[in-house]
Amino acid sequence: MTTSAAPSEVLGDNIELTIGGMTCASCAMRIEKKLNKLDGVSATVNYATEKARVIAPAGYDAQTLIEVVEKTGYTAALLVAKVPQADATAEVADPELTGLRQRLIGSIVLSVPVIALSMVPAFQFTYWQWASLVLAAPVITWAAWPFHRAAWMNLRHGAATMDTLISIGTLAALLWSLYALFLGTAGEPGMTHAFELSIAPTDGASNIYLEVAAGVTMFVLAGRYFEKRSKRQAGAALRALLELGAKDVALLRGGTEIRIPIEDLAVDDEFVVRPGEKIPTDGVIVEGTSAIDASMLTGESVPVEVAPGENVVGATVNVGGRLVVRATRVGTDTQLSQMARLVEDAQSGKAEVQRLADRVAGVFVPIVIAIAVGTLAVWLGGGFPISAAFTAAVAVLIIACPCALGLATPTALLVGTGRGAQLGILIKGPEVLESTRRIDTIVLDKTGTVTTGKMTMLAVHTADGTDEEELLRLAGAVEDASEHPIAQAVAKGATQRVGALSTPESFLNIEGRGVQGIVDGHLVLVGRESLLADWSITLDDGLAAAKAEAEKAGRTVVAVAWDGQARGVLVVADAVKATSAEAITQFKALGLRPVLLTGDNKVVAAQVAAQVGIEEVIAEVLPQDKVDVIIGLQRDGRTVAMVGDGVNDAAALAQSDLGLAMGTGADVAIEAADLTLVRGDLRSAADAIRLSRRTLATIKGNLFWAFAYNVAAIPLAALGLLNPMLAGAAMAFSSVFVVSNSLRLRSFKSQAVTS
Repeated sequence: MTTSAAPSEVLGDNIELTIGGMTCASCAMRIEKKLNKLDGVSATVNYATEKARVIAPAGYDAQTLIEVVEKTGYTAALLVAKVPQADATAEVADPELTGLRQRLIGSIVLSVPVIALSMVPAFQFTYWQWASLVLAAPVITWAAWPFHRAAWMNLRHGAATMDTLISIGTLAALLWSLYALFLGTAGEPGMTHAFELSIAPTDGASNIYLEVAAGVTMFVLAGRYFEKRSKRQAGAALRALLELGAKDVALLRGGTEIRIPIEDLAVDDEFVVRPGEKIPTDGVIVEGTSAIDASMLTGESVPVEVAPGENVVGATVNVGGRLVVRATRVGTDTQLSQMARLVEDAQSGKAEVQRLADRVAGVFVPIVIAIAVGTLAVWLGGGFPISAAFTAAVAVLIIACPCALGLATPTALLVGTGRGAQLGILIKGPEVLESTRRIDTIVLDKTGTVTTGKMTMLAVHTADGTDEEELLRLAGAVEDASEHPIAQAVAKGATQRVGALSTPESFLNIEGRGVQGIVDGHLVLVGRESLLADWSITLDDGLAAAKAEAEKAGRTVVAVAWDGQARGVLVVADAVKATSAEAITQFKALGLRPVLLTGDNKVVAAQVAAQVGIEEVIAEVLPQDKVDVIIGLQRDGRTVAMVGDGVNDAAALAQSDLGLAMGTGADVAIEAADLTLVRGDLRSAADAIRLSRRTLATIKGNLFWAFAYNVAAIPLAALGLLNPMLAGAAMAFSSVFVVSNSLRLRSFKSQAVTS
């Protein structure tokens, strides 16, 4: 067997191969066993994605792996890591799908008349049986050739797959029919026989089974064709993800725009993004303000306002003004590439339930052949006609193909992880799905997870006779000149309420106490109460009461004065995200017990917890102690999920039974987590758990029907209660049913978007 030559090269310890020629899960099992026999090699082969993932010693020669696969009877090629790019011609450039379609059409045209002649005695004209032979022969030879070819190759390697079952069954039916036509009485003029669902004792030499061979071939080809198409649809979400990226970029060089391919862009290059264009790569805004639509990447429907100094992500759309962006990550380092890699990793992996199914499928075919031989022997030993014994044995061979068993898990993973990627939920591996089923407690980091992680101006209190707009205009102008997070929160809040701010005529930062400056002829003080005291300015009773109440709730208060008088106080805090309370409600609906975990003081933690509906709070915890908290909950018998976003959450995320990282957080937290939530919306954590549980339920449902189908159908066939042609149709239907059931996951709706 030949394949496209792949260069022999030295690689790292992770090697990916594309595998060709697999027809069922037992094929994947055979390749996996052969690869795992190599010293130091650990391999998994996925039938649905047609890929092998190999962990080998450093410096291992990939050509050795390819040669092993080829000797096993399949093709292999090295999958080289590159920038994700969708292949626009992929839909029409699949020769296997095209070949299947041609063979299917041919078999339908030729098989339907054969089946009709065999089923309806009224159609059985003189010598109709010979016409059936002329029509059926091309179906059993040409249309079924992929089955015969694969069966022969497997036989040469001492193995048996579902193709072996199909090939033996159809050829046996053809050979028996030829015997009956040429050496028996079936070829005589005027021969008739009726179509029956069960086996009736008859003279074997007077019956032909051309309709069985042709019908089985037609149904199996139909099943494999639709299975192949469905597998392509299952991977459509990942292909759609890859298509999000821009293909070229307007590079800014010396004040002139030059359009170049995206592959030629380098870190620190500056480029222009006009309204309506995609942002080509991850970067930071250098010039311009706009709104960014990230819905295609994150599922977030509301555009986000951006300004100079803020980060933007490649593949999002600029819906506002002209932007100049400096590239910070390009190629395989971008968020889009990392998302695609995570999705591919998850789709290529294997859950424990799939490993069990693969082991069963690997030994299933030899067992079925043994059952078929046993069925033939029992029928013959019981004194039944050869035709009845033969038909029952063929029915066993055809009904038992374990194709549905091999597709049950990978197709659901393909669709579930792909749909998750569309919604901004990245599932790192199939084992994560099994973890979500057991989770009963969800621990939430406060800052950046339940809250925005950024200081926000929440309230404004003015002294008698002071206009709120003027207070914000003057305080905001002074604070805008400061880089302090609290000052920026005040400036941003003021800008949102009163518009553009003035530039101070003078500005002074008093370290640790506040700022002062002259704005529109007023000497403005903004900061701690002690700063005002230096100028012999005190808060009146109303402002003092407002300050005390805000501080009691754990919030920061900024005093404002000008012209020698206290004019108001501004309340600043890390605001609770607008969607956090709804997320907590969704967690409870999923049967999860929410716990707030924070290093903040108990007053602040209790206030935030009460605001979102969390009853259990663990506060004043040092970053290094968060792991101990998770371990303590686990010792109490709880199965814990952890949601966090910071560097100090990474260890706790790794310790938890299920780690969920906010994609807006630190890279180390994302690396430590099992699930990554691209949006900063906590509701997507509930979506992630719902999607994972639904995907796992789909896998289990698929496996149940695949097992139940074989367990129920084989005895029926062995007892002679199932016509081989109907067995072929049922076998093909079982595979299509499993894949179609998995495709229902594409309809999963995010509550974070629809609510």
